[in-house]
Amino acid sequence: MSGFKALKSRSVVLRETNIDTDQIIPARFLSTTERAGLGKHAFNDWRWQADGSPNPGFAFNRPENAGRSILLAGRNFGCGSSREHAPWALTDLGLRAIVSSEIADIFRSNSLKNGLLPIVLDEEIVQSLMQRPDDELEIDIAARELRTPDGSAFGFPLDAFAQTCLIEGVDELGYLLIRADDIRRYEENRL
Repeated sequence: MSGFKALKSRSVVLRETNIDTDQIIPARFLSTTERAGLGKHAFNDWRWQADGSPNPGFAFNRPENAGRSILLAGRNFGCGSSREHAPWALTDLGLRAIVSSEIADIFRSNSLKNGLLPIVLDEEIVQSLMQRPDDELEIDIAARELRTPDGSAFGFPLDAFAQTCLIEGVDELGYLLIRADDIRRYEENRL
C-alpha cells in the first residue's frame, strides 16, 4: 500500500445510487486473498458484455477515463456485505478516492484500512462535481479538503488515525510495526 498526502486527478462518474459491494466485486471472485488482479473484476457485470467484450457504455471502459483515480459515485455507495475485496478491487483498478454524498460505514472502514480514501460531501456538491468530470480535482489529505479548479474547497471528515495511515501508506498493523521500537521502549520503562 503506498501512502499519499495529496492527489490530483480528473474523475470517473457513476451516477447510480445504492451501488453495493456485490456490484463492485461479484461474489464469484472472492475466492482469493490476493489483492493484485482484482481490478479486472471490479464492476465486472457492468464492464463486460456476455461475450466477454468490453461494454463501451460503461464509464471505466471509456478511453477518456483511463488513468483517472477519483470516482464520483451516487448516494449510498458500498452498501451490502462487508467484503474487504471491494476496496481491494477498486484500488487495483487504480482508484485512490471515492466521493459520494453517502458511503456505507463498513465499506468506508474497509477502504480506509486499505489505502482508499472515502470522501463524503453534500449531495448538491457531488452532483455539481459530476457535471464536470474533466475538471482536475485536488485532494489534500493533510488539510482534509477537496479543491476544484475554480478555487472552491470542500472539507471532509477524516479521523486523525486514518489520515496518518493514508499518508504513511500503512494499515493498522503496519502503523504498529513502524513504531515497534517505541512500543518496546515504553513497555521496558513501564516495569
